[in-house]
Amino acid sequence: MSETQIVWKEGALSDFTFKDQIVNHNLHNNPLFSDEGLIKIIDNYPKDRLEVFTMGYDERGWGDWYLGRRGNLDGRQLLEAVKNGRIWLNLRQCCDYNPPVKAECDKLFNEIKEKTGISTFKHDMGLLISSPNAHVYYHADMPPVLLLQIKGIKKVYLFPPTEPYISNIDKEAIAIKEHDEQLEYKPEWEKDAFVHDLKPGEFASWRQNGPHRIVNHDCMNVSFSIEFMTAQSVWRANLLYANGCLRRYFGLQPSLEKSWKIFEPLKIIYARIVKLMGGFKGHRSIRQPCFSLDETNLGVIHFDAGVVPPAR
Repeated sequence: MSETQIVWKEGALSDFTFKDQIVNHNLHNNPLFSDEGLIKIIDNYPKDRLEVFTMGYDERGWGDWYLGRRGNLDGRQLLEAVKNGRIWLNLRQCCDYNPPVKAECDKLFNEIKEKTGISTFKHDMGLLISSPNAHVYYHADMPPVLLLQIKGIKKVYLFPPTEPYISNIDKEAIAIKEHDEQLEYKPEWEKDAFVHDLKPGEFASWRQNGPHRIVNHDCMNVSFSIEFMTAQSVWRANLLYANGCLRRYFGLQPSLEKSWKIFEPLKIIYARIVKLMGGFKGHRSIRQPCFSLDETNLGVIHFDAGVVPPAR
């Protein structure tokens, strides 16, 4: 396998982190990510950290997202359950628990730095393994993200990180962890989206805080959602944190776009002071598991008593 992991198109170097774009890679050919390799990655990952989700059927909705329990299923059984069911596995910070995966992550970002001149840090290479036709609701992240496709095909919808697709209040809420990252979605916005069927050997890169939603084709999908930070993205995140606190503590109406540059260092200092004092105490709820995976009929989900399953 070549040391070069990314096939950079003309313009991709200068556009990285500044525009929505699709770039080619060759990690999908790495045997580390074959089915047997994925089983090993799952089995080496801490059992209590692996997240199991299922979701409702309205892919343009926002809210029917459920956390579950893996039970005693091992990696091979979980992979089979994903193939047969409606499940989304999330192995956050996968590279922290698997040296070969970390090595690939390090090579990827070393190449990005070499080719683009952009230094990155706080890498979180999360492994996503999801069922045919599963989807992720419209949401936005605070860090920049690469979505790197290994198996299957998923349709990605990328939106600008601006009004009306995401408000400053929503961006601030994500920065201060006031609530979850899901956002209210309006179908009429879809005409403004950058839409692409992401295939093995491609990754999507989009602007920081850019809202997006994802829909799997009728096939199992394996992807890496890779969060990272740059000096510029940390500055933006702290400005949003400061604006969020100023709005909620003092009733001010700050704007990220209309912020006076001369005051930005003061806002960064203010954000650091608030964090050192314990940070903003928001109202973000802790999601509780509400279903279990059947350990004999792989792919079947059993919701807890009192939980209303999503309507088809």
